[in-house]
Amino acid sequence: MFEIENVTKTFTLHNQGSAVIEVLSGASLNVAAGECVALTGASGAGKSTLMRMIYGNYRTQSGAIRIGGTDIVQAEPREIIRLRRETLGYVSQFLRVVPRVPTLDVVAEPLRAVGVDQAQAEARARDLLARLNIPQRLWSLSPTTFSGGEQQRVNIARGFAHSYPAMLLDEPTASLDASNREVVLSLIEEAKARGAAVIGIFHDEAARTRVCDREIDVSRFAAQVAA
Repeated sequence: MFEIENVTKTFTLHNQGSAVIEVLSGASLNVAAGECVALTGASGAGKSTLMRMIYGNYRTQSGAIRIGGTDIVQAEPREIIRLRRETLGYVSQFLRVVPRVPTLDVVAEPLRAVGVDQAQAEARARDLLARLNIPQRLWSLSPTTFSGGEQQRVNIARGFAHSYPAMLLDEPTASLDASNREVVLSLIEEAKARGAAVIGIFHDEAARTRVCDREIDVSRFAAQVAA
């Protein structure tokens, strides 16, 4: 499902004499359906950079990133948008939503985007919000008013609403209490069981051991070269 081949990423620091920093060089990995792979390495190794490249937020300098056969390095913007809508889910560390949109609609939106009818989409959203212990009295309110932990759980509910064949998870259990951490790990296990390919960053070692099949140390692709 994920095929990443010889990917290189550099950043140009225009406010520092146009210095070029090579962050990743020759990054390669494959992730099969039903498999969860953890990206590991010290802070600054390039884990989040690689994940943003896989999602298409960062451009690559070389290489290929194929998701379900689509190379996002070469894809047109409309193809990337379709891939994100239908195939590639992303649970980031931060909730980004349109203000004043009710929480129930935020979680149901990925399903409506792929043609699921309103009632079915809302039923799935209710189930996830209840599992993640978001009080029902909050479902009609915008999650922008919620606490950080509640926002994180809404973000997770939205990310798991649609059965994406491929998923990116950036610290999905960070700052969660034991009960909600267990729910998130169960959601990841359910996604794997239905055949989703998952790439994640897990600083929680116990969570990583439980749900991940392999670890990839991104440090081996890291470089800090100025030119």
